[in-house]
Amino acid sequence: MTETVQLIKKLVSIPSPSGNTEKVISFVEDYVKELNIQTYRNRKGGLVATIPGKDTDHHRMLTAHVDTLGAMVKEIKPSGRLKIDLIGGFRYNSIEGEYCEIETSSGEVFTGTILMHQTSVHVYKDAGKAERNQENIEIRLDEKVHSAEDVRSLGIEVGDFVSFDPRVEITKSGFIKSRHLDDKASVALLLQLMKTIQEEQIELPYTTHFLISNNEEIGYGGNSNITPQTVEYLAVDMGAMGDGQSTDEYTVSICVKDSSGPYHYGLRKHLVELAKQHDIQYKLDIYPFYGSDASAAIRAGHDIVHGLIGPGIDSSHAFERTHQDSLNHQDSLNHTYKLLYHYVQSNMVLL
Repeated sequence: MTETVQLIKKLVSIPSPSGNTEKVISFVEDYVKELNIQTYRNRKGGLVATIPGKDTDHHRMLTAHVDTLGAMVKEIKPSGRLKIDLIGGFRYNSIEGEYCEIETSSGEVFTGTILMHQTSVHVYKDAGKAERNQENIEIRLDEKVHSAEDVRSLGIEVGDFVSFDPRVEITKSGFIKSRHLDDKASVALLLQLMKTIQEEQIELPYTTHFLISNNEEIGYGGNSNITPQTVEYLAVDMGAMGDGQSTDEYTVSICVKDSSGPYHYGLRKHLVELAKQHDIQYKLDIYPFYGSDASAAIRAGHDIVHGLIGPGIDSSHAFERTHQDSLNHQDSLNHTYKLLYHYVQSNMVLL
């Protein structure tokens, strides 16, 4: 899985908050075109890649999202600091102290640090107790600015996108620590899967579409561009870890239910059976505060069989981590990949 890990490292290092994903979509597009796979972009800016299968009347779609959490400049304060508005579902405390980039509408990039206004304990008595919210969190620019006019003279304005430093690191013990493993780890797995299909000249049983969506974090990344022939729709997204969860960093997580309700029972059982047949370590789980591109597609009215699997990610929407074991291959990335590999070559549950 070394190649996959290096691909994850490249992906998380490309800023792509929801609403500003052109650079990372172009990276993925170039990768897929090198594999001689047909692609097109939808009007929302996502990428669809298609591999023809033996059966062209019944289609599959697999999706992973390349957009990430981020922010926008909400206000330029008289002090020259920036107030921000969040993009995606997370909390201000999870980005306090983070390095960031601000991209202007002209494409120029400035760096800064996300801080509490009351950061200095030598000045503010309530530094530790003050609420982490939009009023108190601000960006300190790495520029000599003393006023809103100074900031605007740089070209920074309300609506400019803010991205967070991923701080990606691969440890000797096999852990991958980085922001935005949700869901760029899954994107890397789908890219590797497409590469394997092409290199091994695998004939898929059904025409299969791979949607790299770019608006999942705001709820509508994968709810369109689903062909009328699509029967099965599998979202590949992070498995949520925490108290009461069975998901871990060493197995593939198969979601049975999230905030949208249960996933298709027949497809879930099919995925479990594939895992048992091919010695794939898995965990069944419920994600209580979660929605996927597959659930977005169901809510949009598509008549599909929908499912959700993914690698286990610790501390989602904050300081994320997963595991890769290049020696024994007993890790979340490997088991997720193996399940995807066997799934795309299997028969559909309704046919």
